Amino acid sequence: METIAARGLVLLGCGKMGTALLEGWLAGGLPPGAVWVMDPAPHDGLRALEARGLHLNTDLPEAPAVCLLAVKPQMMGAALPAVAAFGGGGTVFLSIAAGTPISAFETAFGAASPIVRAMPNTPAAIGRGITGFVGNAAADAAALDMSEALLSAVGQTVRLDTESQIDAVTGVSGSGPAYVFHLIECLAAAGEAEGLPHALALQLAKATVAGAGALAEASPEDPSQLRVNVTSPGGTTAAALAHLMDPDTGFPPLVKRAVAAAAARGRELSAG
Repeated sequence: METIAARGLVLLGCGKMGTALLEGWLAGGLPPGAVWVMDPAPHDGLRALEARGLHLNTDLPEAPAVCLLAVKPQMMGAALPAVAAFGGGGTVFLSIAAGTPISAFETAFGAASPIVRAMPNTPAAIGRGITGFVGNAAADAAALDMSEALLSAVGQTVRLDTESQIDAVTGVSGSGPAYVFHLIECLAAAGEAEGLPHALALQLAKATVAGAGALAEASPEDPSQLRVNVTSPGGTTAAALAHLMDPDTGFPPLVKRAVAAAAARGRELSAG
């Protein structure tokens, strides 16, 4: 972070994900005065940080260490000219915008510009996200290390081999939290159908999913073994899994179709 603190960081767009990252950087010791935020509708939190030295919608530094692109994909075309002058130099462009390929940024900034494309997810808001990222040919080890340090402020990171893997990451972890939230909805609704009050069913569903996820992450055992550990032959869990694991109508084909649909949509967005 020393290089960033010395040269500055420009944050283009500061919605929910941009704000989560910003809060993570500041908590990690990056001074507010090292950050320039460009956002057409700054929230109150940014105004408060402005009073502590953050630069909000002001003139930008000449050559910041990093320019993080966090605007919505449909606004990207109008927003990029504001930072086009950083292209071709030592500024690393780090994009967390879904559906915008590296080639689009190379067109805007030049292929000699180090560009890193990343796909975070919403648990970043509580520091429990996971982000896959990949760089272009101009992004050297230092650029990737700097990007990883920034992305690590909100959770785990994984380096991808090729940009084509971004769409699969989108389908699994980028869009994945929504699948889990829907599972919680469905599990709570099923509990209500069995006679539980809504609040109790929702509490049970949330805690069960959160606890199982934490156990899966902490345990050295494979998730399939953890499932077996819960399943007594002929018991209640086995009765439920007979439906959930059905190869035609259960989770396996349903989740596979869902992830494939998300990945396919990601490819469509990247293709324009």
